[in-house]
Amino acid sequence: MLQFFGHPFSSYCQKALIALYENDIPFAFRMIVPDQPDNGTLLAQLWPIGKFPVLEDDRWAVFEASIIVEHLQIQHPGPVRLIPDDPVMALEVRLLDRFFDNHVATPQQKLVFDALRPEGQKDPAGVADARAALDKAYAWLDAHMAGRTWVAGDAFSLADCAAAPHLFYAHWSHPVPPGLRHVHAYRQRLLERPSFARAVKEARAWRPYFPLDGTPEE
Repeated sequence: MLQFFGHPFSSYCQKALIALYENDIPFAFRMIVPDQPDNGTLLAQLWPIGKFPVLEDDRWAVFEASIIVEHLQIQHPGPVRLIPDDPVMALEVRLLDRFFDNHVATPQQKLVFDALRPEGQKDPAGVADARAALDKAYAWLDAHMAGRTWVAGDAFSLADCAAAPHLFYAHWSHPVPPGLRHVHAYRQRLLERPSFARAVKEARAWRPYFPLDGTPEE
């Protein structure tokens, strides 16, 4: 059976979990938490960098969420194709996957990491830059989503697997402006997708650990 190393509250873990849930792929969840130290030891053996998610699949140790999704499609294909077979369409999916990782998740995590810093070590300039970057990303995405259901083509894809958790936490950290109705509508569709709804439900117990104020009840 596949072994998945990670934590339910991690956006990058949720990105990979969505792919597992979309095609109902069985796996064992090796949670990285203090009271399960053996899982952390195994993770370090598979991937000495120590970051998650990591998927162990027989002789494969697959790290990085996007690559896990690609690996699942190749090695464990199911009815939901998250990367199109058409190479031009697949390129758009991969491009938008990178957009959410680099231009939504990265500045959002900057806000979280700064909130965790002790007083005297805060980075107000970096926080301002991260908020400005998110505002640019939100504005671009709102224009892009006009007339669309999913972010790349007509079908739910790897790019939506990235968008779901990254937009979820970004809106907690730096709210999407009310006027960007296409982003809000897209985020709501993602929340209603059964695979992501399951990931959100499984992560709910860890919400009190989120370091920024105003965590919504959604």
